[in-house]
Amino acid sequence: MQAYLLEAYGKQQRLRLADIAEPVLADDEVLVQVHAAGVNLLDAKIRNGEFKLILPYQLPLVLGHDVAGTVLQMGARVRGFSVGDEVYARPGDMRIGAFAERIAVKEHALARKPASLTMEESASLPLVGLTAWQALVEVAKLQPGQKVFIQAGSGGVGSFAIQLARHLGAFIATTTSAANAAWVKALGTDLVIDYRKDDFATMLRDYDVVLHSQDSATLARSLGVLKPGGRLISISGPPDPAFAHKLGAPWLVKLVVRLLSAGVRRKARRQQVHYDFLFMRADGGQLRQIAALVDAGAIRPVIERVFPFAETPQALAHVEMGRAKGKVVIAMKN
Repeated sequence: MQAYLLEAYGKQQRLRLADIAEPVLADDEVLVQVHAAGVNLLDAKIRNGEFKLILPYQLPLVLGHDVAGTVLQMGARVRGFSVGDEVYARPGDMRIGAFAERIAVKEHALARKPASLTMEESASLPLVGLTAWQALVEVAKLQPGQKVFIQAGSGGVGSFAIQLARHLGAFIATTTSAANAAWVKALGTDLVIDYRKDDFATMLRDYDVVLHSQDSATLARSLGVLKPGGRLISISGPPDPAFAHKLGAPWLVKLVVRLLSAGVRRKARRQQVHYDFLFMRADGGQLRQIAALVDAGAIRPVIERVFPFAETPQALAHVEMGRAKGKVVIAMKN
């Protein structure tokens, strides 16, 4: 089958189209014919080598963390799916590989795609949907009437998180450009901050939750908008000791992670707020709940552009520019 391979880490490395062996299916896995794959900044960060310390992939590697397609075959222990089912998933960390014609996905990571969506629309959802769900529902336990600051509201995670927070009944503030202000308001934002001319740190006070996705300077300033007992959940780092423990990382990696996050954890304690690093995990059960919200009309996919499979490297470069409005998707047949 054909797939795009990453052969070495580095910002200048370009994915190469190659013929590779078919996936070897384990007893608890489902073989999926890929119809569409979402492209995420995480793919670029892995290519750059930013996660090689904590996610020791073997190269060459097929990237791709979002997939939508049809079931071709099931492992011996799979009971929840049948050949021909239309499904979507965020494959597990060590089982990524959606930039290919076929992929093996653990049954627990897989769900039937939203019935109301196309394959391309479905492929745009798993990573951003699970990230927002695990941040706002699982970690923050966001309640009606609480205030949440979602950074970069026009991005993939931001545009989904705004809709989810609206569904949960929260008051929502976000940052974006003036050009996107009306658009993020239509998604459900209550307060839009133009990051080019306004300072969120002087405008926001006593927030319950911050969903942080920006740089370290923004992280430090974001802690100050929280009320005592509030929670900052970061999807861009630094990783914390709890994350290293969940990974079962070696003691040296745990030490490095502890040192990397020591400053922000110390500042959070001084301000009587909580700091959590979130590296989203695969979860088919949560994808089923997200599909139900989508089919009920509570959340809609936001796609900026669909690239053909032949332009996968260009799609990754486009995402890495950081200006995508919503998600970028690769279609196997465009």
